[in-house]
Amino acid sequence: MALDKPYKDIPGTTIFDAEQSRLGFHLNQFCMSLMQAENRARFKADERAYLDEWPMSEEQKQAVLARDLNWCIRLGGNIYFLAKIGATDGKSFQQMAGSMTGMTEEEYRDMMISGGRSIQGNRRLGEDGSAQPHRQPQGKSNPKAGA
Repeated sequence: MALDKPYKDIPGTTIFDAEQSRLGFHLNQFCMSLMQAENRARFKADERAYLDEWPMSEEQKQAVLARDLNWCIRLGGNIYFLAKIGATDGKSFQQMAGSMTGMTEEEYRDMMISGGRSIQGNRRLGEDGSAQPHRQPQGKSNPKAGA
């Protein structure tokens, strides 16, 4: 049974929900394995061989090899797990976030310091509330109606 997902209409955003979690389970487990120094060394010595030990899809493996974090996220990766790949490569979270936005580390830092990205184009398609029925008042009458 498919769940109603009114949040699917956020442009350019992949929400890490239960479905994404299931899709990325092995990808995220691989990432967590990189918390151990021995596994990081094995991965860096032969990335493909190490990835082949994990029951990930070929597309997930290609996304990791390409270090395309946005691709990994679309394939079920969780950014907090994916950060382990960046750490293994000696990258800061700021460097990783910059790469995901097409910015340099400095551009990303400056953008965040100046208040973040504009919300223009980043709102829900149903921002007026029509896509969010769970947020509508339930069973309340309008106090101004009939006045």
